Formats: sequence, C-alpha cells, structure tokens
Amino acid sequence: MNKKYEEYRSMMRKIADINYSASLLSWDQEVMMPEKGADMRAQQLATLSGISHEQSTRPELGTLLEELNADNTLSEKEKRDVKRSLKDYTDRKKFTTEFVETLNRCVSEAFQAWQTAKQKSDFSIFAPKLEKLVELKRKECEIIGYKEHPYDALIDQYEPGTTTKFLEGLFADVRKELVDFVKQISVAQQNEDKFMFKHYPKDVQWKYGLDILRNMHFDFEAGRQDISTHPFTTSFSSLDVRVTTRIDENNFNEMLWSCIHEGGHALYEQGLHIDNYGLPTGEAASLGIHESQSRLWENCVGRCLPFWKANYNKLQNIFPENLKNVSLTDFYKAMNKVQPSLIRTNADELTYHSHILIRFEIEKALIEGSIEVKDLPAYWNAKYKEYLGIDVPDDANGVLQDIHWSHGGFGYFATYSLGSFYAAQFYAQAKKDIPGLESELEKGNNLPLLNWLREKIHRYGRFYTAEELCINTTGEKLNFNYFMDYAKKKYEGIYNMKSVHS
Repeated sequence: MNKKYEEYRSMMRKIADINYSASLLSWDQEVMMPEKGADMRAQQLATLSGISHEQSTRPELGTLLEELNADNTLSEKEKRDVKRSLKDYTDRKKFTTEFVETLNRCVSEAFQAWQTAKQKSDFSIFAPKLEKLVELKRKECEIIGYKEHPYDALIDQYEPGTTTKFLEGLFADVRKELVDFVKQISVAQQNEDKFMFKHYPKDVQWKYGLDILRNMHFDFEAGRQDISTHPFTTSFSSLDVRVTTRIDENNFNEMLWSCIHEGGHALYEQGLHIDNYGLPTGEAASLGIHESQSRLWENCVGRCLPFWKANYNKLQNIFPENLKNVSLTDFYKAMNKVQPSLIRTNADELTYHSHILIRFEIEKALIEGSIEVKDLPAYWNAKYKEYLGIDVPDDANGVLQDIHWSHGGFGYFATYSLGSFYAAQFYAQAKKDIPGLESELEKGNNLPLLNWLREKIHRYGRFYTAEELCINTTGEKLNFNYFMDYAKKKYEGIYNMKSVHS
C-alpha cells in the first residue's frame, strides 16, 4: 500500500477513535448516566469534540490529503476515500475549535433541558437553551456558506447535494399526491386496532423485541439493545452497534416498530466493512440512505403480510389473551391503519410525511429568521391543525416531542421522508432482482433481502453519493412515483378502495 495513504489511514483511524469515544459517552448519557452527571458530561463531550476538531484540521493532514488527491497511482476506492476526506477537511477548517466546543457544550446543556421540559411538558424550560442553539446554527450556516438559502448549509451535512429548493419541490409532490390519497382513505371504513392498546407486560415485550432483531439477523455478538427516552441507533464500529427501544405496556406499537426500525439502521452499520474503519467508505452514504434501510425493514417488510404469515402464530402464542381472537388479516390491517396522530414516531407510514413536512417548514423558517424560538409552540400547533386536523393538547405531545433539536440536528428531518421514498424504490428493485422474495419472507427467511442490501448498498459506505447509489441500484435517480405506487397498491387493498381508481 502507498506509504502516504497508509499514513492518511492511520490519522483517520485516530480521529475515529476520538469521535466514537464521544459517541459512547453520548450513548451513556441517554441510556445509563445518573442525573447529576449532566454538567460534567457536557464538559467531557465538549473537550473530546475540541480534540477531534484539532486533529481533523491539522495542517499536516491537509497537506497529505492534497498530495494524495493528486496521486494517480491510487486505486479507485482509495481515490474516493481521499476525495471525501479532503472535502470534510475543507469544511471543518472553516470552524474554530472554540466554536466547536461551544456548540457541543450547548448541545449537551440543551439535551438536559429538553428532557426536563418534556417531563414537565413546559417549553419555557427548553426555550433559553434552544434560542442559544438556533443562534449558533444560524452562525454555522454563515461559516459554511451557501448559494441560495442558509438552510442549504445544514441540509448538506446530512444529505450531501440536497437543497432547500429540491425539498420544497419534493414536498409539493407530497402535498399534491399523498395528502390527497390520505383524504380518500379517511372516508373509507376504518380498521380496528384496539387490541394493540391492551396490556402487554414490559418484560414479555422486551424478549419479543430481541426475537424480532434476531429474526432480522442483527448480530448480538456485535451489538446490543437497551431502553431510552427516544429510540436510536449508534455505532462505535461495525463490530459494536447499539440500538435502543422504548416500551409502553399499553401500546404494543411503541416497542414493535422501534425495534424493527432501529434494527434496519443497525444492519446497515453492521454491514460496513471493518477494514474501512475511520474512512469515508466505512461510513453511511447519507442519512437519507440510512433511513431507507430502517424504513425498508419497518414498512416494506415489517408491515407487509408475508412477514406476518411467518411470525404471527408465535406472537399470538406469546400474548394469547390479547390476540387469540384477532385474525392475521385483522392484525395486518391494524398495523397499517391510516389515521392522523400527534406523535411523529407513532404515525402510520402515509401521514408520517405530514409530520416531516411540518418540521421542514418550521426549521426553514427558524434558520432564515422568519420565526423565533418563542413563537414555536403556537406555530407548531397551528401547523398540526392545518396539515393533520389535530389539536395539540400540551408541549410534551407537541413541540417537545422530538429529541433532534436538543442534539442540534437542524436539517435532519427531511432525511426521514427521503429515506421512505428511497426504501420504496429499493424494495421494488429487490423484488425484481430476487425471484420469489416475498415467498421467502413468508417462510421466515429474511436472508435473501439482507444479502441483497449488503451487496447493493451496505458494502459501499460513502464510496458513492446517495444519488449515484440510487442510480447504480435501481437504474434511475430518486423517483417519488415508486412510493406512491407502493402506497396505492398496498392501501387500496387494505381499505377496499379498488373502485375508486378503477
């Protein structure tokens, strides 16, 4: 191997060691840390972020990357790694260590304030920390730079190459086609799902969630599951991937869908090659692609009939009192009930995108300064009434429901919709490429699909951009029509709407 490339790889791995150590502290903060540890944890994370930033912006690294970028003897993979790292380096050089430490300290403080505010359902507790955070994110946009809209600078960090303008066009299609389709469903006879809200003991749910993850081929020798306020996936390498879930004893949906969703994220992380640790090819292509993996498993697989033909009998035997009189068809219809709801993470796969649309519009307005933090609860509540016809009862179920802003994750939410749309397109291609895919799912065999995802998506890391990966996998760019075709075929059947489109 090229001596300079080996030197570059060694530098990148050391930076990754620092970053993943910080990630481990963040995981602990949300899962294990005692309440009194908050202030010192904020300091520790700020220190590590500062060290990481200094290492990531060393002049020696920049010089090495410039030299390697001009080296034509490198392999195609090595060239891609260097090119991606050089862009990352150039972006990071725009920030001072002081700014990075200040931002990370503010994020840690904001997270603690958000937790308290959500518990007490009082936005005013979170507001001062959020105001400071929004101010820093606006400053970040100016530091990074942008062509058309300041929000572009934040979106690009999660979904490189995507712009505010592109997302405005995509969500215009959502309003035009998906919202109209949901209105058609709303006048159809609704599915019964009361049995999903009976008492499901926590310990039994927990064990079943672990079974689901094993069924998906999540490697428990390279990962674990825990409980947190907000389900998430984090990785310290492809050999140590953590997922969390939350359990509500009176709402079986909470655990079931968060386990499958986070399991999809985790399979992607476990599918990245350990030899590429610290390098761009050892990281996910984008958050939209990452979300495509969780949404594909949660919705295209987890909410499909073949999957439950393989798994429903076992579920009935585990919860006989709740499900003994519920047929497979009724269970399938219940899990695919379409009904506007307050909480994004509990939303069905169609109205879900109205939740994302609301957040996209709010974030865009916040970053451009057309609304301020103090106006958020009223603005949020008005949007929920406008798009979902719902009255928001309190802050905990409204503006405080998501963790993302407390993490400084502005520009993140749109990737959830992008992921769903990618998922439908990938799944359509998988069905073409794998003869009898859904027959295999019906037998309880998820390996053909996982192997296809490993081959087509996971193994590449950031070698390709999201757009390139989509084209290579499906033959075309992201196309919203795949999602609408999937949605109409599935829900016209569930709601007996064939006559509407005949």
